Amino acid sequence: MIRVENVSVRLLQFRLKNIHLALEENEFFVLMGPTGAGKTVLLEAVAGLIQVDGGKIFIGDREITRLPSEKRGVGIVYQDQALFPHFNVKENITYGLRFHPVRREEGKKRLKNLTELLSIGHLLSRLPLNLSGGEKQRVALARALIVKPDILLLDEPLSAIDPIFREEIRRALKDVHKNSGTTFLMVTHDFGEALALADRGAVIHQGAIEQIGTIQEIFQKPASAPVAEFVGMKNLFEADFRNGTAAIDGHKIFLAGTPDPRHKYLAIRPEDIAITLEPFPSTRENTFRGFVTSISDRGFTYEVHVKTGGLRFISAVTRKEVLNSSLTEGIEVYISFDAESVHTF
Repeated sequence: MIRVENVSVRLLQFRLKNIHLALEENEFFVLMGPTGAGKTVLLEAVAGLIQVDGGKIFIGDREITRLPSEKRGVGIVYQDQALFPHFNVKENITYGLRFHPVRREEGKKRLKNLTELLSIGHLLSRLPLNLSGGEKQRVALARALIVKPDILLLDEPLSAIDPIFREEIRRALKDVHKNSGTTFLMVTHDFGEALALADRGAVIHQGAIEQIGTIQEIFQKPASAPVAEFVGMKNLFEADFRNGTAAIDGHKIFLAGTPDPRHKYLAIRPEDIAITLEPFPSTRENTFRGFVTSISDRGFTYEVHVKTGGLRFISAVTRKEVLNSSLTEGIEVYISFDAESVHTF
């Protein structure tokens, strides 16, 4: 449905570098990365709001690289919704129909279907000023979808929403995607959103695509250090691999298999590192003694930093475990992780 072939964009000091992407029809695809990685630049290049310096963009078999935005069959929803403040909800939703040859009865039918799907029929006479953040985002979705775009582009649609409304909008996005037949391309800096919404995605870093695959593949098998950091592999080390082990600053770490000769890094998820006050059995591999340097409250878990020799490991520990074990800064502890938990790239 969407093909981005070798696209490059220059904006002042920023550059998108030879981007290749391919989305299937009716796919929900998420482009992920930290702030400033180039997500919105690529989104706006697909929408025709930014001119590309090289490469081609296709929707289906139709090249749209040089087409004006209004002829691309693309809708876009920004994080700030950008509703017209002096129009009521109905006027905002139907505004785009002025520029599309849609019969009056068909327009009414589309409005009815979308307001029912997004549960906003009772809001039609309200002004945006009198809407919650979640309601505004649903109105913005309806406004983009009423013209039946082939592609819906979503720029951080949940980032400006209060946490209490985010699950509501996630459900709305899933329902709309399921029932509209539209291909969704969403950008986000929150990997949790990708896990909740999409089947496939890509991670972009400093204007270049680092990895493309299913969300689970990206989560479980990051292909580079920037991807590992983005998906929460906070224990990231440069390593020297030999004979099924990794050497890092005097530590010998056992691996589950022989890594690719090109691999230079290893990573371990914080939740895969166990902490105890007593030594682990001597038969357990990858066990080290250290001391706690800091404990940070992360809501549902605590992040415990342990220094062992010249290395610092980060473990995710439940609140109950912290309270029951009396973990405090400065105490001696033992950490351990399985060889299967060590990911190399």
